[in-house]
Amino acid sequence: MTKIKGFLLRTLFTLALLCSVVVARADGNITFEVNTPLIVSAGEMFRVEFILENGRPEKESFAAPDFAGLEVLAGPTVSTGSSFQMINGVSSSTTTYTITYVVMAQQAGNVTIGSASAVVDGKTYHTKATPIEIVAQNSNRQEEAAVEQGNAVQNQVARDDILLRLNLSRSTVYQGEPVRASLTLYSRARIAGFEDVKLPSFNGFWSQELSADDYMPQRETVGGKVYDSRIIKEYLLYPQQSGVLTIEPTEMTAIAQVIMQNSRNFDPFFGGGTEVYNVPRKLSTGAVKLTVKPLPAGAPASFTGAVGAFSLTAVEPSAELKVNSAATYTVKISGTGNLSFVEAPKLELPSSFELYNVRSTESIRSSAAGTSGYRQFEYPFIARAEGEYDIPAVKFSYFSPEKGEYVTLMANALHLNVQPDGSSSVATTAVQVLPGASKEGVRQLGSDIRFIKLSEPALRSSAVPLMLSNTYFVLLLLIVLLFVVAYFALQRRIRNNRNVVLVRNRRANKVAVQRFRVAEKYMKEGNRHAFFDEMLRALWGYMSDKLNIPVSNLTKENIRYELQRRGVAESEAQHFTDIITRCDEAQYSPAESVQMEQVYADGVGVISHIESVIKR
Repeated sequence: MTKIKGFLLRTLFTLALLCSVVVARADGNITFEVNTPLIVSAGEMFRVEFILENGRPEKESFAAPDFAGLEVLAGPTVSTGSSFQMINGVSSSTTTYTITYVVMAQQAGNVTIGSASAVVDGKTYHTKATPIEIVAQNSNRQEEAAVEQGNAVQNQVARDDILLRLNLSRSTVYQGEPVRASLTLYSRARIAGFEDVKLPSFNGFWSQELSADDYMPQRETVGGKVYDSRIIKEYLLYPQQSGVLTIEPTEMTAIAQVIMQNSRNFDPFFGGGTEVYNVPRKLSTGAVKLTVKPLPAGAPASFTGAVGAFSLTAVEPSAELKVNSAATYTVKISGTGNLSFVEAPKLELPSSFELYNVRSTESIRSSAAGTSGYRQFEYPFIARAEGEYDIPAVKFSYFSPEKGEYVTLMANALHLNVQPDGSSSVATTAVQVLPGASKEGVRQLGSDIRFIKLSEPALRSSAVPLMLSNTYFVLLLLIVLLFVVAYFALQRRIRNNRNVVLVRNRRANKVAVQRFRVAEKYMKEGNRHAFFDEMLRALWGYMSDKLNIPVSNLTKENIRYELQRRGVAESEAQHFTDIITRCDEAQYSPAESVQMEQVYADGVGVISHIESVIKR
């Protein structure tokens, strides 16, 4: 019994002791202050800390102040901490959220660190603007100490620890021959990301971006040092002019992460003592030059700018055709090279044949090895007159960089026999005996019709013979005039069909509209790459047909010149080339930077305006 009483007394004493301990947590007051020295020396590196107590800013709500007069060396870096105290049985805790910048005073004078802001639980908190006095150095030793302190973080990443190079697969190519350009990052430091990226516009090239996702990081030696290398962007470039072409520098700022020991905050019990700093490094590839050799003189008439290695196959129509029946002649060009610039070979048909718009289909694949696939052209036509016709062989010429010469491919010549379609009727004289007719019927028919008189009637001669009358000469004159008009109209049509320049000019808008429809389909599907690629085909192809300049020889400069020479306003000509530039840039820009709908509307509008100015 005595033991039980003792146990109960000890239990009650313990409960009373616990109840006497009051646990007091932080009162929840949120403060936002800046911590930085108020006097520093010129050239001295120091820390600027924005400390938020008892709160945590909402995502991306922190707004940094203006550091005018100071050079930001690193930051922002974020650290969190907490403290716990118990005094006379009363406990309290405080949490801190610290955002740190490492800056350097540039020159003597007075600067002010502006107010920073952060949003906590929907409420905005601000720090006070802090004036700082920057005094001049008094001794060389102070300067050396300040420089050593200022370079403490920067020296963790040497200038040659991060390199950016634009590597070309070849240094010399022919005009129209593709070259692979790989934007490669070489690093001996940890890279957190990139800022202020400026990619080249590739003036003088037709560019196509390739996927760089399949490339894995590799170890390479550059200048005797081992780097981790990775291709971050890759392009196929097709030079559109000869000479020494210069690719503009690619520029960006790489953010390297540096981990440094912080002796002031080192706590062996709770751990820590290190901080992560973001060190910016400006990178540039420098200008890269490529030697482009011109294509040799003496190009065949069937050459339109194709460069590579190709083959030609043809599907011929039936040799026996009917008048007014439709037929199709198909040509397929396969191989590797600048397939996107391959144009339909010329099919020469007799004037009595009616050729409709050539339909084209394609399957083109681009990779680091180059561009391969095929383009197929279908020529629908109708023979309007019967007879025997010989169709010349279709020719396609390309330049082979491997052989250094032009190669001409030919399909078989055609011999077509166009026969009547059987719809013409021939007038004949025939006596038709109806079945079931009786003799009585015949006799009745004879009694119903008067008998032909056998005597010669009395005839009177006309005063003026018909061939000498005015009516005859008027009719004859009308017939001659109609014949002359029809003859010249037919000759004009034949000349126009033979005039490739005029035919391409007249069909330029029609072909562009067809490509715009394809681009509109890609736009509705959300296929950005296919949309901008088709827009470029429409714009370049339209201008090639309108100006009668092969796509391989077109540049933005000569487009503007030729348009202005034909009466198009300078602003509209510039607007046209700007749309091409926007389409080029959109292939590697973020989705929201270039709107497909706006580019589509601008492209349709500018071509409509050019059509209204250039009638022929």
